[in-house]
Amino acid sequence: MNIEEICERIEPADASAMEEAEKRWLTVGKPLFSLGKLEDAVKRIAGIKGTSDYRLDKKALVIMCADNGVVEEGVTQTGQEVTAIVAGNFTRDMTSVCMMSKVAGVDIYPVDIGIAVDVPGLTKSGQKAAYGTRNFAKEPAMTEEEVRKAIEIGIGMVRELKEQGYEILATGEMGIGNTTTSSAVASVLLGERAEDITGKGAGLDSKGLEKKITVIRKAIEKHRPDPDNVTDVLAKVGGLDIAGLTGVFLGGAVYRVPVVIDGLISSVAALCAVRMAKKARDYMLPSHVSNEPGGQTILRALGFTPFLTCGMFLGEGSGAVALMPLLDMALKVYREMGTFEDISVDKYEILK
Repeated sequence: MNIEEICERIEPADASAMEEAEKRWLTVGKPLFSLGKLEDAVKRIAGIKGTSDYRLDKKALVIMCADNGVVEEGVTQTGQEVTAIVAGNFTRDMTSVCMMSKVAGVDIYPVDIGIAVDVPGLTKSGQKAAYGTRNFAKEPAMTEEEVRKAIEIGIGMVRELKEQGYEILATGEMGIGNTTTSSAVASVLLGERAEDITGKGAGLDSKGLEKKITVIRKAIEKHRPDPDNVTDVLAKVGGLDIAGLTGVFLGGAVYRVPVVIDGLISSVAALCAVRMAKKARDYMLPSHVSNEPGGQTILRALGFTPFLTCGMFLGEGSGAVALMPLLDMALKVYREMGTFEDISVDKYEILK
């Protein structure tokens, strides 16, 4: 089944399941709507799963790892070799998100979808779309075939994890230079100026940021990606990690698995997925808002507001993982708290 067929298979979330979840919340013995967005999240997930009676015991984080040729332009503080080092550390529980995932009860699945070298213990031939992208300051970053392969790998990851019993997925990434590619893609898809959506990433100074913006602006002028064609945009100024995560969001929609958006790179991938299949949005949950300038703009374009506003910009899936304990707490209340009748308290009324 090709990507277009998969997009056509996506159905809206189940409205009746969400209504049942709403009815359950109205019986829980606490002030009505007092858990705010967390109640909305529980209802949203009911719609995704097609039932108001569900659990989220088994959670996974999919981290797409890839290199970006545009690093040659000096748009990052560190070198491309860092991608492979950090990606390898995911397999040894030696990164920030590894520590956070242990607390949150989330299993980590790093994917070498496009690192410039093979990484022992991580690289799998069937999951690798290419050995990094080309420098989009000089030529298109990818071929359409490479983009499609990366998207298909992301879709396949969701299918495999669902078969393994995972009930909710978080999204993450690792790739030096990927705030440059993400800003470029967002600039095209949203029609925003590069300078309004591009930030310093992992440690650029003001001079470095100015150079980064110039590289993005010139690349867009040079390649003229079509904002109505996501594949074209990704091929010309995108990254393999973004394409892979786009596939994860599409996979979540077709296989009815909730997928949590992380920060800038992940939200750009979510935007790509929604532009490819509008109904895919029903299967996404926001987490935090990235401290990068484009973070709020992209969430707004998706029609989401964040659960968390911590000023984070770590990446790796850290914001998405941070949401998981909150969802666990909300679901515990939803599933196990007594009703007004159980606790001998008069039921609250909905006042107009």
